[in-house]
Amino acid sequence: MIAGKVIAVIPVYNHERAVPDVASALRVHGLPVILVDDGSHDTCRRALEALVAETGDTLVRLETNGGKGAAVIAGLRAARAAGYSHALQVDADGQHDLGDVPRFVAASTADPAAVVCGKPVFDASIPRLRLVSRYITHVLVWLQTLSLRDVRDSMCGFRLYPIDTVLDVVDNDGVGRRMDFDVELLVKLSWRGCRLEWLDTKVRYPVDGLSHYRMLFDNLLVARMHARLLLGMIWRAPRLIGRRITRAMQPRVR
Repeated sequence: MIAGKVIAVIPVYNHERAVPDVASALRVHGLPVILVDDGSHDTCRRALEALVAETGDTLVRLETNGGKGAAVIAGLRAARAAGYSHALQVDADGQHDLGDVPRFVAASTADPAAVVCGKPVFDASIPRLRLVSRYITHVLVWLQTLSLRDVRDSMCGFRLYPIDTVLDVVDNDGVGRRMDFDVELLVKLSWRGCRLEWLDTKVRYPVDGLSHYRMLFDNLLVARMHARLLLGMIWRAPRLIGRRITRAMQPRVR
């Protein structure tokens, strides 16, 4: 059982308006919260200080902006140091349906070694350009993992991690520290044969949502990541293919 050993990690970069409601929704489900200030501006910094003074949440502060991945990794290290075995990663902008938190915790309790991942169900608020870019990423990830089912969505930031497993990948295999983090982490977990469990979850894009995606810089960063992963997949291909064959030969449980 992992009940009581799960903490929520929220990377925060200038989301001072949305994050109090996000943290509150997590506390409703009994989860303690780590807020990671990823070099936010002064208004956000003061808002986070006031929030943790009121709620008792934990605040981890990065003096300079390192990117989403850097913030999540800092939060995971703080969670492990505090004695937690699992961490729920949640975006700060309020796009995730946190009513699903008990389902994620229950799935992780049933299989503590698995990474429980959100498979987003979008409403009409998703921008068309983002929808197209997601499908492009899906195709590339399928090529990188040689599987259509291992990584069903690599971009959703609503996940419950076994902390030691993820930090071992971070420390020994390396992952991106910015917008490339979510995708690269799941691909490398798949390469290791880690179990990835998938739960449908509603995702919305608030009309007043704040995005920090930099069109030119982050697109170049993600393109470089995909090139690196495709090259890394080449020498892993025999092992990945062998794993697929072994899985296909296993009898299905009815």
